[in-house]
Amino acid sequence: MDLSIIIVNYHSRDQLASCLDSLFCNPPSLNFEVIVVDNNSGDDLSGLTKLYPGTKFLYSGRNLGMGGGNNLGISQAFGTYILVINPDTIINALAIEIMVEYLSRHLTVGLVGPKLLYPDHSLQMSCARFPSFFIPLLRRTFLGRLFSKQRDWFLMNNFDHQTIQAVDWLMGSCLLFKKEIKLPSGEIFRPRFDERYFMYFEDIDLAREMKAHGLQVVYNPQASIIHNHQRQSARYPWYLAIFLNPLAREHIFSWIKYFRKWKFKI
Repeated sequence: MDLSIIIVNYHSRDQLASCLDSLFCNPPSLNFEVIVVDNNSGDDLSGLTKLYPGTKFLYSGRNLGMGGGNNLGISQAFGTYILVINPDTIINALAIEIMVEYLSRHLTVGLVGPKLLYPDHSLQMSCARFPSFFIPLLRRTFLGRLFSKQRDWFLMNNFDHQTIQAVDWLMGSCLLFKKEIKLPSGEIFRPRFDERYFMYFEDIDLAREMKAHGLQVVYNPQASIIHNHQRQSARYPWYLAIFLNPLAREHIFSWIKYFRKWKFKI
């Protein structure tokens, strides 16, 4: 099996259907499997199981979060390569082939991601530098206007996003990596998401792990997909979000866990 494509579903049935349509209407020329992990969402996926009978549907007894849900899918995967995608993506088969081919030729690269586009085909910022402790504050509050240089540096706004480049981390909406990576030392590294992050920062953490094992993280704009991204954790003003938005609270909890794990950097 060349490739295992993993999609975690949580109250995203309609988006999941569109994502699966994009995969199976124009499939990549690889031997691949699709694994859908339902994170105890309560969504009725019976119609999709009939439409895509070759797809594995795994049902978790509880909501494992993004990292845990993806890990469940990885544990059942047979592919040499793992493609983790969100259900709110529309996948281009050629993009998958480009990423797999790139990763197969570059043995020092552990993780690769495509250029992400909004549904209107405008560019979505999907690669960034590792955050300092105060970056989330700059993104969520009025302080971002006062310290715009630091915010823009983090978001790589000065990068043209048309060039293949090693970056610090990539948005977790579409990530490709090998299920097992043989390191120069002979050690076998099996990339997995840290399940301490229920939501948010699991993609940054995975990139950190890749770097810690001497592997590069690469943004490859020769591959592109549509991502209907909505910042659910930013639905309310910062001073109300912690009280009104559970996702905003999860973002803050993950922020603290991340900096405790990887040490604080101002």
